[in-house]
Amino acid sequence: MPKGQRRSIEEKILQKQEVIGALEVRMEHERKELEDLVNEQKKKEVDVLYDFIKASELCVNEAIEILKQHVAQQYEVTA
Repeated sequence: MPKGQRRSIEEKILQKQEVIGALEVRMEHERKELEDLVNEQKKKEVDVLYDFIKASELCVNEAIEILKQHVAQQYEVTA
């Protein structure tokens, strides 16, 4: 009992191209969602830093200088 008409190689190629195209669209969508999530996370982290700086009554430049000194000291300790 025959299973039905077999697809030609051209039809198989076309089907695979369609599948790949759909996967590429899905990948682009997933990349965009990932980028949005990473940006949201960065914003939250910046907000936390900003709130901490303001609560400590430092200006941003003062906080940067303190962080630079801290990093330099850490570098000296590990060097």
